[in-house]
This record gives sequence, structure tokens and C-alpha cells, in this order.
Amino acid sequence: MQHQELARAVTTLLEREPAGSRLDSALGLIAGAFEARTATLHRARAGSTTLELVSQLGLPEQLLPIVKTIPFGKGMAGLCAERRAPVSLCNLQTDASGDARPGAKQTGVEGAISVPVLSATGELLGTLGIGKPVAHDYTPDEEATLLDCARALGRALGSQTS
Repeated sequence: MQHQELARAVTTLLEREPAGSRLDSALGLIAGAFEARTATLHRARAGSTTLELVSQLGLPEQLLPIVKTIPFGKGMAGLCAERRAPVSLCNLQTDASGDARPGAKQTGVEGAISVPVLSATGELLGTLGIGKPVAHDYTPDEEATLLDCARALGRALGSQTS
């Protein structure tokens, strides 16, 4: 699937899938298109500065308690939420920037990115993250595609009650 078609496919899937499985299905579609090993969707908690995991694909079981709740400013998803801008690493395994949390290396992924999920009015709804099993510099086109997918996911998150 061409990256340009991905956001459209995610939107269609979110409109047609049953509510209980649509976020997982959307993450699977996004991960598959990017050949990603992991994918996460966190929701921003209303009136808080934390993110709550609502869907994931491929994370090791031992990491789930760690990524269940993420404070703004901590790790890639937390920095993405704080900045309301994408945060990416070419190789999470060798990165020394401090952008990734120490436990993130347990995912085994290298090329990782987290993009903000924003409402139509710019309100932070959450973050979308993917991780590839190889080192990867995300191109502006790939980043834009993920932001389009995040907008589609934002409509789905915005229609759910927290």
C-alpha cells in the first residue's frame, strides 16, 4: 500500500470496524504499511499531563506496566505530547540523546517515531508511535503520512469517552 493511501484506509477501517477492535485493527494496518514491529496509541488524560495506553501491537509483556501511563516529557511519547510535534530516533538501541526511556531498548526496535494525535482544533488527544526492527530515518513524507493517520485516530479517540 502506498503511504499516501494509508490514512484513507485507516479512516475507512475506523468507520467500518466494530468499536471494540477498530483501534487495534488500525494499529495493525499502520504497522504493516511501515513494516513496524511495534505500534502504540496513547490517549491524553483529560485535565492531566499523562498519557494512557489504549492500544498496542508487539510490545513485550514486561513493558506493558511501564508504558501503561506515561508522563508528558518522559520518553518519546511523553516528549511528543509535551512538544505536540513528532519525535523520532534512527536507532533507539544506540541512541544517547535521552529522548527514549531506558526500558525502551527492551522492545528490540531501532527506527522509532512518535507523532501527536490532535483534534481538529489542535487539542492534544494522544500519541501514535511505531518502531521498526532496523535503523531508519523517517522521511518528511513518512512523517506526514503518520500525522494523517494520527488525525484519523484522533477522530476515533474523540468519539470515545475517557
